[in-house]
Amino acid sequence: MAMPRPTAAQFAYGSCTVIFSTLAMLLLSRTSSGPGVALIAVAALALGLLVAMTVPLPGTRTVANTPARRPDADREPVRMPSPARVSATAGESTRGRAA
Repeated sequence: MAMPRPTAAQFAYGSCTVIFSTLAMLLLSRTSSGPGVALIAVAALALGLLVAMTVPLPGTRTVANTPARRPDADREPVRMPSPARVSATAGESTRGRAA
């Protein structure tokens, strides 16, 4: 089974994590020995890989399973007037204004 290709977001998040975590760990540990720097580099690479692999892929979004909302039982439906009544009322009001 082939591994899917990483997305641009995975590259960006992973790279930024490696760079910033390496700098932070080097500054906080104040190490200057070769094995210490190598250990920090390996730890930063592992952290960057972990972050890159946890970035959600574009097609694998999870949606919460929530039930559809039902209208409240105590609310009454809105009654619309019939179209014939609306046009008759509108005609009377325009004639009344013109006269």
